[in-house]
Amino acid sequence: MADTRVDHSMTWNSKKVVVTGAGGFIGSHLVERLIGLGADVTAFVRYNSRNDASLLEFIGEQKKQIRIVYGDLRELETIQNLLRDQEVVFHLAALVGIPYSYRHPNEVVDVNTIGTLNVLTAARDHGLANVVVASTSEVYGSAQYVPIDENHPKQPQSPYSASKIAADAIALSFHNAFALPVTVVRPFNTYGPRQSDRAIIPTLICQALTRDEIVVGNLSPTRDFTYVTDTVDGFIRAAESKEALGHEMNLGTGSEVSIGELAEEILSMVGRQLNVRQTDERKRPSASEVNRLLSNNERAKRLTGWEPRVSLRDGLAMTIEFVKGHPNLYAPESYRI
Repeated sequence: MADTRVDHSMTWNSKKVVVTGAGGFIGSHLVERLIGLGADVTAFVRYNSRNDASLLEFIGEQKKQIRIVYGDLRELETIQNLLRDQEVVFHLAALVGIPYSYRHPNEVVDVNTIGTLNVLTAARDHGLANVVVASTSEVYGSAQYVPIDENHPKQPQSPYSASKIAADAIALSFHNAFALPVTVVRPFNTYGPRQSDRAIIPTLICQALTRDEIVVGNLSPTRDFTYVTDTVDGFIRAAESKEALGHEMNLGTGSEVSIGELAEEILSMVGRQLNVRQTDERKRPSASEVNRLLSNNERAKRLTGWEPRVSLRDGLAMTIEFVKGHPNLYAPESYRI
C-alpha cells in the first residue's frame, strides 16, 4: 500500500531552501543532507569576527554549493532579505545552552522568541510554501507521564525551555491566524558527530578517553537519545508531509537511559574503568532538573512515516570515533555551558 503520509511528488532538486542555525550541530547535518538531495541551500549563520561558518566547515567540498549569509536573527530586515524568493525554511537557530540560560536569560529569550517571530513574519510576508520550526523536548520538563506525547503539559523549568515554549506557541499561532504552513518538530536529545561537549554524550566520551575520572552533574535523570541522522530525516519528512502542517511532532526513539547507565556504556565501549563522580557545579537547580524524558513518537510515524533507525550503541560508536579524530574540539578538563 502506498504511503500517503508524505508528498512523494515533492522533489528537493533545485528547491530554494533556507536553514537558520546552519552552522550548528543539527543544522550542519541538515544542510549536508539537503545538498545531497539536490536542494539550492542558503545557510544562515550567526556572524562572528572570524567570519567562519562554524560546523559547516566539516561538510567538505559540499560547502562550495551553499550560499552562506551571516547576520543576527533578531534583525527583522536581515531575515526579510534572507527569505525573499525562497520556498522552504528550516528554522533551527537558537541559543540552546540551559546553564547559559541561567546566566543570560534576557539574551536567550530575545534570540529564541523574537528571532522565531522574525522568521515567521518574513515567511508569511514572502509566501513561503513550508516552515519547519525546531523545538526541544525540554519544553515538557520532567515527565508527568510516559511516554510523553505532544499533549503533555509544557513546563518552563529553565529560561531556555520557557523561550522555546513561547517560540513554539508563536509558530502555531501563525498557522492558525495567517494560514502559514508551519510544522513544529521536537527532537529528543539529539547526539552524534560534531556535537560540542556542552552536551552530555560528548562530555562523557571525551572524559572517558582522556581523564582519570568522569565528572558529571546528576547521574539519575533519564533521556531519550536520538542519533542526528534520524533527527535530520524527521525534519525532511516533516517538510514533505502536508498532514503534519499545524502540528507539533516528537522525534524520539521511545527508549530511555539514565546518565549513569550511559556513562557505564561509554566506558565499556572505550575499554576503560573509571570512577564516575557527581559535582554540584554541573548540577541544575533542583526545581529546574528534568528528571525523565521518554518520547511517544506515534504522531511522527502516523503523519510522516518517520521512525528512528540508528541504535544507541551504533550511534555512540560513530560519535566516539568522531571525538577520537577531533580532540581539538573538546576540553575534557572544563565545564562548558
